[in-house]
Formats: sequence, C-alpha cells, structure tokens
Amino acid sequence: MIEIATSSTTTTLVIAGDLDLAERDQFPEIAARVVGLRRQLLVIDMCRVTFMDSTGAAFLISLADSGKRRGGATVLRGADERDLFVLEVCGALDLFRIDRDHRCESAAPPTGTTSSPLPQRPV
Repeated sequence: MIEIATSSTTTTLVIAGDLDLAERDQFPEIAARVVGLRRQLLVIDMCRVTFMDSTGAAFLISLADSGKRRGGATVLRGADERDLFVLEVCGALDLFRIDRDHRCESAAPPTGTTSSPLPQRPV
C-alpha cells in the first residue's frame, strides 16, 4: 500500500508492505500523481516496507530522477540497510538523501482491535 500526503513544499509517500514486481501495476499512476504535484521535496517513508526488489528500486529511482531533473530532492526515511544496498547495487544511491536520524514509530493498532503491531525495521 502506498499513501500520498502533501504540504505546500513536500510530497510524502508512505509505503507499507512489499515494494516489488507484484506491486508494479500501481507504480505508473503513483509516479504520475507525484510528478504532477510538482513539490520540490519528496520524502519516501519506508518504515513499513517489508521487502524491496529491483522493480521497487527502479520505481524509487524513477521518482528521484524526475525530481532531480526539476531541481528537487528525494529523501529516504526509514530505509533499512537491505534497501540501501539494493539502491547502491543499482548505482542510484546518490540520487537520494538518506535520513539517518529518523526513528520509525511503533505501529499502534486501531482502537478496539487486537492486532499486533507491524515489525519495525532497524535503521
């Protein structure tokens, strides 16, 4: 699941679950929406990403590249070392600013539910 939030200067993508080949059908629509918003800063919150393959990395790279061509910046927040390694192997880590100070919050279940919090990824 990918959610988009905006402010006057920032677009934030919050990604939960797998970012991989199985999810690729939604990537073009999300990319078009993000590019259409024309914000200078794109923050990609990866705290709840459970797995990312090269297809997911290509999606993130395309977002960062689009922003860079417009003079913007892309920040990865909550990315774990595996995700950063995939981007590094793709030769694209320099397209991103890495927020190493961010600490992912615990996921609290909605009121009245008994579900367990999502596992948190070390940063």
